[in-house]
Amino acid sequence: MKLNELTAHKIISLIKEKKETAESVFLAVKQAIDAFDKRINAYAHISEKPIKSESSTKEFPVPIAIKDNICIKDYPTTCSSHILEGFRPPYNATVVDKLLESGARITGHANMDEFAFGSSTETSFFGPTRNPWNLECVPGGSSGGSAASVAAHEAIWALGSDTGGSIRQPASFCGIVGLKPTYGRVSRYGLIAFASSLDQIGPLTKDVEDSALLLNLIAGHDEMDSTSANLPVPDYTKALTGDIKNLKIGIPKEYFVEGIDPEVKEKIITAIEVLKKKGAQFKEISLPHTEYAVATYYILATAEASSNLARFDGAQYGLRCYPKDKRRTPIIDMYEETRNQGFGQEAKRRIMLGTYSLSSGYYDAYYLRAQKVRTLIKNDFDEAFKEFDAILTPTSPTTAFKLGEKASDPLSMYLSDIYTISANLAGIPALSLPCGFSNDGLPIGLQIMTKPFDEEMIFRIAHTYEQNTDWHKKKVTL
Repeated sequence: MKLNELTAHKIISLIKEKKETAESVFLAVKQAIDAFDKRINAYAHISEKPIKSESSTKEFPVPIAIKDNICIKDYPTTCSSHILEGFRPPYNATVVDKLLESGARITGHANMDEFAFGSSTETSFFGPTRNPWNLECVPGGSSGGSAASVAAHEAIWALGSDTGGSIRQPASFCGIVGLKPTYGRVSRYGLIAFASSLDQIGPLTKDVEDSALLLNLIAGHDEMDSTSANLPVPDYTKALTGDIKNLKIGIPKEYFVEGIDPEVKEKIITAIEVLKKKGAQFKEISLPHTEYAVATYYILATAEASSNLARFDGAQYGLRCYPKDKRRTPIIDMYEETRNQGFGQEAKRRIMLGTYSLSSGYYDAYYLRAQKVRTLIKNDFDEAFKEFDAILTPTSPTTAFKLGEKASDPLSMYLSDIYTISANLAGIPALSLPCGFSNDGLPIGLQIMTKPFDEEMIFRIAHTYEQNTDWHKKKVTL
């Protein structure tokens, strides 16, 4: 097996034993990028040399891809949008500082849906990313570049951001592990915001142990983020015990209704049987407000996005455009022309939707009502976790769809995240891991959710499942 195809924990072990060097690992990853990325387009910006800290302890010198909405000092950071072309942040995101301190080697910025608006990584200014398992299919979104880079071995592991499933859905489509930590567990300082009350940075990795390792590196309180939780961070690798005997796991009936692909349903049922044999107990439950999750999410997320994106007007960051015809208000004309040329169609659509729901006369009818429904959805989970240790569902109702298949139907695209959105609205952690393949050879994902700040329980269940199946060992052939 090639160096770039190994997991991070295996590479760390080889380097500690002096059987490999950090330089040889980075070279193997860079050669894969040079060989495959013209076809996959997993990167928005590729670094020819590793971005690293010379003063680090070099304990984890593992090549990592960073989603293009997480700031790297003096490095192009664009959210894969034309409007941020040329922008280089004057500081690192907190997660980037933590990774550099640990010895990480950053390979570049991974491609993404523009400002994380999408479920397919087709709305990027740099063109779509392709799924390494089938180049005619999408990798999922919006962290599609991060997921594809790991699946194609163009990075050992990656960071993404998850606002409504943007880590877990691409992880499912690309056959890797993706974790959305509890809201507040990982600092969002330096993450260019989509929807501030929903966004969360998290790891995309080749297996569950790597996910636990990477969360160890990035989790923790940060005084630069007012929403960061000031709670102790456990060693998540200690949760990988393989013991799930007598754990109670709920299966929400609302996630197995019309619309789910029969192949996906079959693989989830098979996964349940694997966990039952290891001692877990399953029971059907109800999360009655699930049907309102997508509508609630798209009111709240677009409202926050329209506010967050107001800052991009040509005056402070990146692109600045002027209209050809001169008018009487040059500054206003510059704002309008910059936003007209800088934003793509999906960004404009979400800005208009969000502005409408926040506007006078409609705030109570849409935004305020959506906030009340969000509380009801959270209450559903709070009640479920009084009895159950975890909830298990499919990650996505389908496998990866074809490029362009849903591009002209935004509502159909939004429904791709129907099983992942609720975790963001409730602020709970959730992880997707491979649980099989369709007859077309496309990966299928299994989602595990727990109560807030109980990522250890997720890793305990996920690692047990992974150690009793071989799905995570299947490799992409390019």
